[in-house]
Parts: sequence; C-alpha cells; structure tokens
Amino acid sequence: MKRIYLAVFALFLFQQCSTPNKESNQNEDKRIRVIFDTDANNELDDQHALAYLLSNTDIFNLVGITVNATYNGGEIQGHYDEAERILQLYNMNGKIPLLKGANADFEEISTIDSLKSDGSEAVDFLIEKANEGPLTVIAVGKLSTVALAVKKDSSFAQKVNLVWLGSNYPEPGEYNQDNDTTSMNYLLNSSIPFEMVTVRYGKPSGTDAVKALQSEIHQKMPGLGPTAAKPVTGRHGNTFTNFGDYSIDLFDHIDLHGNPPSRPLFDMVAVAILKDPSWGEKKEIPAPVLIDNKWVERPENGRKIIVWENFDKEGLLNDFYDRMKNYK
Repeated sequence: MKRIYLAVFALFLFQQCSTPNKESNQNEDKRIRVIFDTDANNELDDQHALAYLLSNTDIFNLVGITVNATYNGGEIQGHYDEAERILQLYNMNGKIPLLKGANADFEEISTIDSLKSDGSEAVDFLIEKANEGPLTVIAVGKLSTVALAVKKDSSFAQKVNLVWLGSNYPEPGEYNQDNDTTSMNYLLNSSIPFEMVTVRYGKPSGTDAVKALQSEIHQKMPGLGPTAAKPVTGRHGNTFTNFGDYSIDLFDHIDLHGNPPSRPLFDMVAVAILKDPSWGEKKEIPAPVLIDNKWVERPENGRKIIVWENFDKEGLLNDFYDRMKNYK
C-alpha cells in the first residue's frame, strides 16, 4: 500500500510540474498585445508614452517597437536611437524587438519594391505579428509604415486594431497628420479598425490639454523607474541611469509654453485610454477624408471610425506619475 501511495504521489508531482499554470497563461492572454509605432526623436511625448508602456507590463504585452522618421526628428536612425535609449533605461534593449520603419512617406515609397530599401523590416514585422494573434498598433507619428503593411498584405487590415494619435479633426492641421496625409487617407479608405485620438491644439477637448508642468516633472520624476544596468547617454549629452532623470532632462531642453511652463504628453494619452477607456470619450462617425487640407465629411459612408476626445487630464497624469513610481 505504501508503494502505491508513493507512486500516486509521484505522479501528482509530475503532473503539477509538467502542466502549465493555467491561471498564469490566462493572465498573460488578458494583456493587450501591442506594437508601438513611433517617431521617437521628434520631441518628448513619445519617450514618455514608451516609458508608460514599459511601466504597465501587467496591462500591455509590448511585442515590438517600430520607428518612423518625421521632419522635426531627423532621419530614421535618430528615431531608432532615441527609442533604444528608453529600452536601455528599462533594461529591455534586445528583449523587445526594435525595427526601422518608413523614412520617406507613403507616396514616395510608391511600390512594394521600394520597401526593400525603406521600411521593409518594420512592415514585415507588423504583418508577422498580426498573423500570430490579436494585435493593437498604437501609432503616435505618421502612418506611413502601417499603410505600407496594409498595401503589402490586405489581410493585415482584418487582423489588427489601429489607435492613432493625430489630427485636429474636424479642423485641419496637426503634426502627425501633416507629415503624411496620403497614408492617413489611404487607411481611412481601407477596412482597418481606426481609432483617432485627437490633438486639437489650444482646445480643451484634445490631448493638447493633457499638459505636464515642468515644475511637476522636477518635483515628481527624480530617480523614478528601474535602474539601468549601464549609464545611458541621453539625446542632449548627459548620462542617466533611470527614466525619471532623463524625463527632467528632456523637459529642460525643449520649448515650453504657458504660465506655468508645461508641455503636453500627447502620445501617452493614446496608450492610457487603452488601459482605461473612461479617461476619454469616444464616438463613432462615418470615416471622413482630407482633401486640400480640409476635412470632408461623408455621412453616407458605411465605413466607420472612432474619434476620441475630452480626456480626463487629472486621472491620466495621476496614473502616469503613479506608474513611474510603482512600475510593473
């Protein structure tokens, strides 16, 4: 009898060791699987959005980062280098894929053959990851690389959800939009699920209103984030061992506006509303199109998109600072 008991007990232990932890797998599956598509070297909101993603790994499964070049951030290598700095500060460099997307815009990269020299690795990566399971692309720059992925593989549009930080809709203008209006119109006319997180410069209804005060950054951010294994040289030449100190340096080397001086964290909002949709208001509209820098409504259009507006600045910023301190 004792031998039987020991045999049964040994079998039980074997099953416990060899059977995957179902609860753990379920928790993994509940995370939002994302690719972050960024012009990281443009100003400072991209870096804070990426740091926020890396501080919320209990919420987001960041499977990769793709970078695009926009005209204020220089060539593609500068955007790559800046995104890499944030990964290094979080000790995640080499653990999360970082790939170069479009340097030129969608219209310039007019044929699939052009992708061999501009953006191909990021385009192929997007398509590959979309084939592996549910995927949200958080795009916080121009939409060139995402549009190229749809052009190369039309089925890509059916496998992803696109959340784009951009546009002053229903008014014209806005940096991300103006960097490549052709790619935006291409995607608005495609079937890809499209959520537009509005900017709306100078208005309280857009992400422009989610401003971080320089004084708050100086007060709350020193030393926050994990300690980097090696000092990281920042964009402006100093070295850093955590993102909090680099955040202060970024704010100290950029034009600030208002009294007291501040800067919007536009891109961080696009990440945050995925974490908690109650931090913004969304509405569904027939997809418009931009013609001669004017929005043209198409009320009969069966193609619908989501527009985000009216963001909870206090809730968003409180959670940002909390996760910088209590990163997961």
